Amino acid sequence: MGKTIAEKILSEKAGKDVIPGEIIVARVDLALVQDGTGPLTVEVFDKFGFKDVKPDKAILFIDHAAPSPRKELSNAHNILRDFAKRTRAMVSDVGEGVSHQIMAEKYVKPGDLLVGADSHTCTGGGLGAFSTGMGSTDLALAFGLGKVWLKVPETFLFELKGKLPEGVYSKDIILHIIGTIGADGATYKAMEFTGEVLEQLSQEARLTISNMAVEAGAKAGLIPTDETTRAYLKAYGRENDFREIKADPDAKYEKVFTIDVSNLEPVVSFPHTVDNTKKISEAKGVKIDQVFIGTCTNGRIEDLRIAASILKGRKKHPDIRLIIVPASRDVYKKALKEGLFDIFIDAGAAIMAPGCGPCVGVHEGVLGDKERVLSTQNRNFLGRMGNPKGEIYLASPATAAASAITGEITDPRDYLQ
Repeated sequence: MGKTIAEKILSEKAGKDVIPGEIIVARVDLALVQDGTGPLTVEVFDKFGFKDVKPDKAILFIDHAAPSPRKELSNAHNILRDFAKRTRAMVSDVGEGVSHQIMAEKYVKPGDLLVGADSHTCTGGGLGAFSTGMGSTDLALAFGLGKVWLKVPETFLFELKGKLPEGVYSKDIILHIIGTIGADGATYKAMEFTGEVLEQLSQEARLTISNMAVEAGAKAGLIPTDETTRAYLKAYGRENDFREIKADPDAKYEKVFTIDVSNLEPVVSFPHTVDNTKKISEAKGVKIDQVFIGTCTNGRIEDLRIAASILKGRKKHPDIRLIIVPASRDVYKKALKEGLFDIFIDAGAAIMAPGCGPCVGVHEGVLGDKERVLSTQNRNFLGRMGNPKGEIYLASPATAAASAITGEITDPRDYLQ
C-alpha cells in the first residue's frame, strides 16, 4: 500500500513499515527547546540521570525573551547555557533569532524527524521533514535517548489549485484553511499540502503554511520537496541536504480537501481564535493601535521585502506603533544590506533584535488595556501578547504594512506598486 509523507518518514525512523494509529518508537534527528520550555527539560534530563545528549543536533534556543527583560528570565537563560557547557548540546543565544527560522536555514533536512518543545516546530514540514512539537518531558527523553514515542497520525490532504491573485499570500491561504476547517479541524492529523499553487510559492512562503498547521490542531504540516526546496538549501550552502520527499501516488488519506485560491481575498483572523477569520472586505476599517511584522511565521526576508514595498516613501499613521522584528540574524543582515531598514525607519518603525519579540507577550510591544494589534504572528489567543485586555488580529505582512499607513485594517491591494 502506498504511503503518505508522514508514513514514509516515520517508517524510516521506526525501522519498519508503520500504519496510522500505531504507537511507535522513532529515532530523532534533531531536537530543540527554547528559553520558555528548556529549563524544565534540563530539570527532567538531570532527574533521569542522563549525562549527554544523543541526537546529532540538540539545540537550546534563547529567542522568546531575547534580550532578557527580567532577572528571572536571565537566570533561566543561564540554566540553558550551563547545560550546553556540560553536554554536547548547542546554544543559539540572544540575537541569533527564532528557533524555527534558524532550523530551516541551518539544520532541517528533507526526511528528518525533528521534535521540539515548542508547538510551532511544525515549521520544518515546509522542508519535507516530519517536524512536530512535544512537551518538555518528552524532549528530555529525546535529548537523553535520541528517540521518542508517538502515534502515527492519519493524514488530511489539501489540494491547492488555481492561480494566486495579486495581493494574496501563503498567510492568507493557511488562514483561509484554518477558518474553513476550524481550530480543531485537524487535531493530531498530519496536514499534507499539494497542488499547482505550491509551484507559485517560494520556500519561505511554504514555511509559513507549515508553521500554522498546529493552529488547526495538526501534528505536522508537510509539503513535498522539489527544485524550489533544492534552491533554498543551496542558497544556505546545504544543497547536499536535498532529498526528494513526496507521497506515493496510491497513498491513502483520511480526508481530501480541494481549495481553489483563484478568488481568494486577503484574510484576517479576529480575536480570540485563529479560526475566527474574515475576508478583508469584511474586516477593513477596524481601528488599531499597533502593527507587528515579524515572528517565525512572517519574519523572513521575503516578508520584510513585501512590507517594505508598501511602506516605501510612506509614513505610518501617527496614532499607531509599528514594530519590525527580523526572524534571524541572517534576515537582519539581508534587510540591512538591501536598505529595507531605511524604508522602515523613514516610515516611523521601531526595529528590534532578531527573536520572537512581542509575539509571546513578555517584552517589546506588550499591549495596553483595550488596545488592538494587527500582527503577522500565528496565534491570537486571549492574553497572548501580554495583556488579556488587548485584542490581536492576524494577517499577512502586506495587510499589516498597509494597515500601518492608515491606522485601521486595510486592503493591501490598494497599496501594491
